[in-house]
Amino acid sequence: MSIQRKKRFIAGAKCPKCGEQDTLKLYKENDVEKIECVDCGHKQSQVDDKVAKAAVQPTEVIGVFKP
Repeated sequence: MSIQRKKRFIAGAKCPKCGEQDTLKLYKENDVEKIECVDCGHKQSQVDDKVAKAAVQPTEVIGVFKP
C-alpha cells in the first residue's frame, strides 16, 4: 500500500539550480520538508528546527584527560 503525499507548488519561487520560476513543489516525507523542481529534478530537504539544534549541540563531557 503506498501513501500519497500532499504536494503543493510554491508560487513565485525560483529553483536554486536551474533558475526556473514556479517549478518548485513542497511536500513532507517522514516529518522532513522537501522541495523538488519539476523542471530539472533538483531536490532539497529541510529538517525540523528541534532536530537541527539537537544535532549540533555538544554532548555532555564526563571528564577531561590531561597528560
